[in-house]
Amino acid sequence: MITTPLTIDLLRGALDLEPTERGVLPHRLPAWARTQYDDGQMTMVESQPSGVRIAFRTSATVVELDTLPTKRDYTGAPPRPDGVYDVLVDGELVTQLTATGGDVITIDLMTGATETRRGEPQTLRVAGLPAAAKTVEIWLPHDETTEVVALRTDAPVEPVAASGRVWLHHGSSISHGSNATHPTGTWPALAAAQAGVELLNLGFGGSAFLQPFIARAIRDTPADLISLKLGINIVNSDSLRLRSFTPAVHGFLDTIRDGHPDTPLLVVSPILCPIHEETPGPTGWDLSALAAGELRFTATGDPDEIPAGKLTLSVIRAELARIIAQRAATDPNLHYLDGRELYGEADNAAHPLPDDLHPGPESHETMAARFTEHAFKGAFGN
Repeated sequence: MITTPLTIDLLRGALDLEPTERGVLPHRLPAWARTQYDDGQMTMVESQPSGVRIAFRTSATVVELDTLPTKRDYTGAPPRPDGVYDVLVDGELVTQLTATGGDVITIDLMTGATETRRGEPQTLRVAGLPAAAKTVEIWLPHDETTEVVALRTDAPVEPVAASGRVWLHHGSSISHGSNATHPTGTWPALAAAQAGVELLNLGFGGSAFLQPFIARAIRDTPADLISLKLGINIVNSDSLRLRSFTPAVHGFLDTIRDGHPDTPLLVVSPILCPIHEETPGPTGWDLSALAAGELRFTATGDPDEIPAGKLTLSVIRAELARIIAQRAATDPNLHYLDGRELYGEADNAAHPLPDDLHPGPESHETMAARFTEHAFKGAFGN
């Protein structure tokens, strides 16, 4: 078996590769950006490799990957399933693997306290691949921080040049892939496959707050198409009022346009989320559901505070539509999409949000198909 060092040219969907004591850790934000926040949630989700895949050309029939996942265990909740590794050959899914070991972080949802238990790397093995030259992609678990320790094959490998346009997407946990069951089953991954584009997924669970360092990272990253799904986390966290939300959106867009003045840019408002349509944040845990061993969410804000600037999804959609219409008068490559076109009232009736906040696997498929239609066959001019 041949051991190939894991370098950034073998990875797609990552902006940085950090050496660790046991391997290398892919990051979806550059190192300079990671120094500009001190937030455990952002640190966790940024290192979860949604959309990150190891890609290479080879005639190998056997591929082995040593990985060190970091699992999450929520006190009082059912165990989370192990992260899934999707293995694609020439674009077709051929097998799915899981790594059962690794580190475990136990999180107390009531206090926020965490405890980490160190584990050992695991070896994933794929055998019986065709001996002809082919492109192999190993998509890392979208919701499980994963250090890559070693890549071994029975024939040499070489990096694969990116094919097609690069689509950079930024959003919340819904874009990150919450409730999707495997990495190529998130709606951005499905849409990218349907449109034949290279995905760079900057969806960060619970962490899309119009942060300037994310705007600068997007500004500095080559991309042919850009989409921004904005709003839900700002309501979840109750982090902005309407008076500050509007200039924050303008500033975020201004920064991106500094590096991408003419790149097609689509702003997507939140999908339907009944608990927050007319009720502000913050979002809290549904304690009765938690007592029954379920993870569900609830809105805890006061609708009477909306006139004072508290944000709901309805308020955010109206303001985003107004902002984009205003800017599009002088920016013909800027577009707006109401998120309810991706998941709306009828979809919620057929497939309710399983935890009252995030769409389930079937809805990821629906959202991907509709985004492909609205964006790649519409706003992006494909």
